[in-house]
Amino acid sequence: MSGDSALEIAAKRLERAVFLLEQRLGERLKEAGAEAGGLFDQDRAKLAAELDEARARERALEEAGQEASEALGRAIVEIRQALNGGGPAHPAQEH
Repeated sequence: MSGDSALEIAAKRLERAVFLLEQRLGERLKEAGAEAGGLFDQDRAKLAAELDEARARERALEEAGQEASEALGRAIVEIRQALNGGGPAHPAQEH
């Protein structure tokens, strides 16, 4: 036993076991961090795609709203002309 007592041998074994445990724990934490980083990247990409879709829907709704507004304006002009007994005219002629 080269002069080491049983207690010293046990302490060295314990130190070695703690060292190996810390190494394995560090590796596992690194792996978990890499996986979590990948998940965050996926979430970010998904959110960016959803934002792009929402912006496209917003533009489409704005265009539809503008078209509806123009159609309503034309209908108002036609109704006014019909009530006033006038024939069809262009909205630009409306005062």
